Amino acid sequence: MAFTLGDLLDRLPNDWGAPLLNSASSNTIEVTGVAEDSRRARPGTFFVAHAGHGSDGHRFIAAAIAAGATAIAGELPVEDLPKPLLDNIPYWQVADGRQTFALLSAAFFDFPSHKMIVVGVTGTDGKTTTSTLVHSILSAHGLRTGLISTIAARIGAKRLDTGFHVTTPEAFDLQGYLAQMVEAGCQAAVIETTSHALDQARVAQIDYDVAAVTNVTHEHLDWHGSWENYLAAKARLFQSLETSARKLGVSKTAVLNLDDQSYPTLASCWAERTVTYTLGEQAATCHARDIRVGRDGTRFALITPGGEIPIHLRLYGRYNVANALAAAGVGLALGAPLPAIAKGLNAVKRIRGRMEWVYSGAFDVVVDFAHTPHALEETIQLARDLRGKDGRVVLVFGSGGLRDVEKRAMMGRIACAADFSVITAEDPRTEDVNDIIEEIANGFAAGGGVEGVNFIRVPDRAEAISTAIQGARAGDIVVTCGKAHEKSMCYGTTETPWDEFAQIRKALRKRGLLASPGAKSQPVAQANAGTRGDRPATKRARSAR
Repeated sequence: MAFTLGDLLDRLPNDWGAPLLNSASSNTIEVTGVAEDSRRARPGTFFVAHAGHGSDGHRFIAAAIAAGATAIAGELPVEDLPKPLLDNIPYWQVADGRQTFALLSAAFFDFPSHKMIVVGVTGTDGKTTTSTLVHSILSAHGLRTGLISTIAARIGAKRLDTGFHVTTPEAFDLQGYLAQMVEAGCQAAVIETTSHALDQARVAQIDYDVAAVTNVTHEHLDWHGSWENYLAAKARLFQSLETSARKLGVSKTAVLNLDDQSYPTLASCWAERTVTYTLGEQAATCHARDIRVGRDGTRFALITPGGEIPIHLRLYGRYNVANALAAAGVGLALGAPLPAIAKGLNAVKRIRGRMEWVYSGAFDVVVDFAHTPHALEETIQLARDLRGKDGRVVLVFGSGGLRDVEKRAMMGRIACAADFSVITAEDPRTEDVNDIIEEIANGFAAGGGVEGVNFIRVPDRAEAISTAIQGARAGDIVVTCGKAHEKSMCYGTTETPWDEFAQIRKALRKRGLLASPGAKSQPVAQANAGTRGDRPATKRARSAR
């Protein structure tokens, strides 16, 4: 896609920036894209410079121009730029570079979020699951729906990788995905929306219609500084409902969790309609009754003002019931009848790396994304419910480098509730992995854990997974936490390819429990599965993956 700078300017409000410098040729300059990172600049790029978190984009204007950028916007007066501009490069001074980048990105793709219903799902834990369930419900309701989540972007039959460690893409990519959805005939889009995306204006030009929250617990304080600031960032999603573009027949709706500490703050934000949900007893739009968690999933009765309907969720745990209630609330907000909501919830068989079984035999091996204190606590409780008779909960987990350091000791204390843990690497980045492990170990000690009895340290993650699997006993459930679907591990500043599932299978082969790749023989897991009568057949079949 390419057009002239003049065409792009015609899509912008008149007051979007200060008068431009070197404007004479704006109608002949070609624009092929928008970037805020000079490494992504190409011939025809409109480059936006702004002060970043630890860096200043104005220092890279010259690099962007050298790469082919044909127009520049920045927060500094032109005379204060680190290097003078070329005579033929137009320049705008803008008040907020991040907001400008979002605006130009949306304008480049002709504001695609104006042309669809847009649902935003935010929260600390459960965003991916809830977003996936919403996508399934809206599809069951007959709406052609796109999805942008931590795992991937789904546009019709296409599944697009969104990059390393990315939940909400940066503004230009995000608008590009939405434009592809419009082109594919999508009537709705579901966007997993993080606090970082809200704080960094990645979603500033997304016209949301429904905003839903899962929970707001301890996370990302390295960026936000305090839980209150973190919640304030989440609240921006709900505040945006008041000013976002209107769509015919769609009410601006907030879907809120009555059980969460975020409720009073988010309930004070403007909304035309509020839908609430709870696992408790208080009055709410959606709640659940008769929750039963088993090895074939979770069953409950969904109660709404329009009646009730039985649900067989193929996902595990009470926390996933809460996620399902949030998704059901979105469905109700958009007019989905109960049968469509039930069909959508029941249709989601699994979500990559969310309590996903990799092996089931004498013991289980499961992958989960739990990487926050709250998620780890929920995962341990669920694992205790699902383990075999007299079995143990064995964890493999770590904590990311250059991220929220307070949660490390918290996760150590919480992990004391498991029977045994192997502390290991989880994207140490430029920190020493052993220093991170030490902080987690201090949390174990504070919670009464004893090294060598309750936990051990194995810095190499592949070795840690192998250690846990080699030591697994009959009835145990081994849960590897924190990496899940992610395709890389960050050491220093380098993203090294990583596949959690492949490492688990490698460890199982080492123990003789899976056949070597390409072998025709059945894995030992299937032969042994009969020793555990409480296992469903679906788990036995999945052990061959």
